[in-house]
Amino acid sequence: MTLRSQPKLELHLHLEGAAPPAFIRGLAREKHEDIGGIFDERGHYSYTDFWHFLKVYEVATSVLRSPEDYRRLTLAVLEESAAQGVIYSETFLSPDFCGGRDLSAWRDYLAAIEDAAREAEATMGITLRAIVTPIRHFGPEKARETARCAAETAGRFVTGFGIAGDEKVLEPKDYLWSFDCAREAGLGITAHAGEWRGPDHIRATLRDLKPSRIGHGVRAIEDLALVDELAETGTVLEVCPGSNIALGLYPDWRKHPIGQLHHRGVKVTVSTDDPPFFHTTMTREWDRLADAFDWDQGVFDTLNRTALDAAFCDAETKAEIAKKLEPAR
Repeated sequence: MTLRSQPKLELHLHLEGAAPPAFIRGLAREKHEDIGGIFDERGHYSYTDFWHFLKVYEVATSVLRSPEDYRRLTLAVLEESAAQGVIYSETFLSPDFCGGRDLSAWRDYLAAIEDAAREAEATMGITLRAIVTPIRHFGPEKARETARCAAETAGRFVTGFGIAGDEKVLEPKDYLWSFDCAREAGLGITAHAGEWRGPDHIRATLRDLKPSRIGHGVRAIEDLALVDELAETGTVLEVCPGSNIALGLYPDWRKHPIGQLHHRGVKVTVSTDDPPFFHTTMTREWDRLADAFDWDQGVFDTLNRTALDAAFCDAETKAEIAKKLEPAR
């Protein structure tokens, strides 16, 4: 069995960021819009740094304007994931992009996405759950509106709440109301931290937002006391090595801290973040990690079990996914 064919779980995937470039170009042509400036000569997304990446991301997202667009997007993304052996995925969804945080419009977008998810599960064998995510640099007031959308639609499909965007904007405590709202609605809590800011930001995020998972979190390695704390508390890191390397946080795979974090007992998982932007797939992530750290099948089984334990889904869904993992153990 190859790494490509082995079942995989992914906890950190931005739906719009996973849109195949060809899909976005095709949608732009249908709408008679010229967004060619966000692609290179090979048709890949083109950006210079993380902040330019955010702008390119928003331009690409701008052609997604209707529930039907998102239904088609979801099918396209899940087809790509399933082809890499992914059997369970959690994706970040932002009401900012899906109806402008209007609850009625959000419900329409969500219904279309969930419809596509059901179709993909039936035809491709991949299960999808949603983490509602305010955009940090849009500010705390808009985050409150997003949290209300999340709380009103929490259930079997919408199972988590997080925050993404420019990590250098404001502080975790500025979003406390939104996270309290989501937590009261029974949603699992995660938060991007420790990507563009260091250990102190991770500590503040843990203290103020109380997530069970941290998106990225790799800069914890700069403070070994924090690393030990993460290991002791069982906080799960949603690590996206290919993304970190593509954006210049680390020069190559061998120097990425996921190996040290795993060695020191931190619960790590592996995801692709925004795969076409970073020229990666879940298979590529596993391949590069196997090469860089000599990880064997046992390590990848551990990654899957960690992801399953940390997943924001109900016990019945976890039991179904566990059965799919049994042949890989």
